[in-house]
Amino acid sequence: MQSEINEALARQLEASGQYRVLRRIMPATPGFRSEIGAKIGIVLDVETTGLDTVRDEVIELAMVKFAYSADDRILGVIDVFQALQEPSFPITPEITALTRITNEILAGREIEPLAVDRFTADANIIVAHNSAFDRKFAERFWPAFVHKPWACSFSGITWKQHGFASGKLEHLLASCGLFYDAHRAADDCHALLALMDQELPPSNATVLACLLERARRRTVRVWAQHAPFELKDVLKQRAYRWNDGTDGRPKSWYLDVEEEALDAELRFLENEIYQREVDVHRQVFTARDRYSNRA
Repeated sequence: MQSEINEALARQLEASGQYRVLRRIMPATPGFRSEIGAKIGIVLDVETTGLDTVRDEVIELAMVKFAYSADDRILGVIDVFQALQEPSFPITPEITALTRITNEILAGREIEPLAVDRFTADANIIVAHNSAFDRKFAERFWPAFVHKPWACSFSGITWKQHGFASGKLEHLLASCGLFYDAHRAADDCHALLALMDQELPPSNATVLACLLERARRRTVRVWAQHAPFELKDVLKQRAYRWNDGTDGRPKSWYLDVEEEALDAELRFLENEIYQREVDVHRQVFTARDRYSNRA
């Protein structure tokens, strides 16, 4: 009864045109039974001891398993996984402040690999809001994630083209009239699932549908090796990123483009950067290796 009164008051405020009301995201109740033809997705988030995907460790893994339809609409939540793991060294006060996880909470805790294997076995797609971060950690600790297709809700959608000023999860949800308590892994998973159920203007397709449509395409990484130093600002303005070569990849500027945009990008490099024909090094990625250490 009180919730109905609160909702009526919220609608009254919104109708005045003077207020915007944010509604708290309530975690979806697990237990949905997948129907014939439905596919299985997993929203994933990790909390870690730091940002170094090679040396830092996972202290919390959360996953929300959901079913989605042939037209990429969320049908319901099947199950939820959340577990903590004690790292090999104490976490810092900064990590505790960010995650609300303490060394005392982590003492003696372990994420069972077989439990992760069972939970992820039937997944058709793994989604994270920063897959370039989460995937690298997940694959280091649990090989079950290595051969799964991944999508990234942060970089996998051109949010600005849809009228959003930022790709941060909190901002995207606020723009949709929603909010949540951030920075515990399970909370972030439920928040991302709620975002993926929203419709994007002007297509009215769901966020999930737009995300999966792009994830299914192949992308090509173009390496502008030996580009003239004086043209670095031209490359930066075109969204090229610099790799310093310490990770074994080329020491070079690079850009990921959709496969259909490759010819135009090669022409740009030949005409504006090299001013001659050049054999540009490139790599092709799919959802099975995109965002991983193999990319």
